[in-house]
Amino acid sequence: MPDQPLHYYCGEAALDELTRYCRQNQLDRFILVSDTNTHPVLGQHAAAVLQSQGWQVREIILEGPEVVADESYLQYVLDRSESKPWVFLSVGSGTLTDIARYCSYQKNTTFICLPSAPSVDGFASVVAPIVVKGFKDTVPAHAPQAIFADLPTLCAAPKAMIAAGMGDMLGKYTSLADWKLDHILWGEPYDSQIAARLERALLACVENVEGVRQADPQGIANLLGGLVESGICMIQAGNSRPASGAEHHLSHFWEMKLLRQSRPAVLHGAKVGVGTVLTAGRWEQVRALSLEDVEQRLSRSRLPSLEQERQAIEAAFHPNTEPIYQNQTRFLELSEANYTVLKEKIHQNWGEIKEIAARVPMATRMIELFEQVGGPTQVSGIGLDAQDEAEALRYAHYLRNQFTVAKLGRILGLWL
Repeated sequence: MPDQPLHYYCGEAALDELTRYCRQNQLDRFILVSDTNTHPVLGQHAAAVLQSQGWQVREIILEGPEVVADESYLQYVLDRSESKPWVFLSVGSGTLTDIARYCSYQKNTTFICLPSAPSVDGFASVVAPIVVKGFKDTVPAHAPQAIFADLPTLCAAPKAMIAAGMGDMLGKYTSLADWKLDHILWGEPYDSQIAARLERALLACVENVEGVRQADPQGIANLLGGLVESGICMIQAGNSRPASGAEHHLSHFWEMKLLRQSRPAVLHGAKVGVGTVLTAGRWEQVRALSLEDVEQRLSRSRLPSLEQERQAIEAAFHPNTEPIYQNQTRFLELSEANYTVLKEKIHQNWGEIKEIAARVPMATRMIELFEQVGGPTQVSGIGLDAQDEAEALRYAHYLRNQFTVAKLGRILGLWL
């Protein structure tokens, strides 16, 4: 079970624990945010339990074939929320949690989370990924004051959502590697204790993968515990770096493209799982390089022209290019001198970079683990094709100002 700073409960008495917690903290006015899927599963029962205490509960049930944390749904919830100290209570998985956390943050009120499936690591996050004008960005929000997870509900969640949670956790193999790489080459702050804590949570999930596959209580409790722990690590780090790297950038790229083209949505963790397989493959290519290979590649490496970079960004992200330019200012404005310094850092630190690469399992191992829980491991399994894969591998690194294996490979000439 994750440590504090938030109150966390996962078991068979979640609603009783929620009631006890609210009574102890004198919370008695709630805005319960759910959708047409999660309300009959858990939201309706939660509302009834709270109302049985004589407390006020305002239910906001989001409708539509696909609920997205975008302008329309966020505004819908905000318009129905008074500027009074109502507790926002999310009943759902990633999207509903993000909607409630963002609206709670905007209203400056308490936020409590009731997960309906162990599908994402964002339950304890302090940020909310939202979509504005088709562009997915991360904005300030706040972590829940408490999380109450009803274990029978989690075990009964759709298998695809459980697999998605495992996909999000497997992504920590590559995100942790990218975080350390970012620290070495780009100067990003890094905390070895946070990294070790997240790695322990990841390994606990991997060691119990069979329990996750069978959706037994212990396996699901371990999975949700790992997902919550991931969120706490992000809180401690002050950003998403420990838990989000190149694999998440691929996921975000695909999500934005699917939204832009009005194509069916894909679970976040499923996209991350496929992105993790692809990213692990890239780390394999890095691991295979000798120092002599690197020296030869660096000698041939040239700073991309600003015009070329702008053309690539325009091709991939029009009309949402301005946020990309802002995210990539440091990379786009590299001088020849700074590019030379960056190449020297790669050369000087190649031994450590190889050690980082060695800690990332082979892509075949990622496939084995994800297939064991029924997750898709190729883009075709999430409704995408070879072009979608190629575009994401080429352009997704522009989405965030991070130095990941994607940028390393570009400098070394392993890929565009």
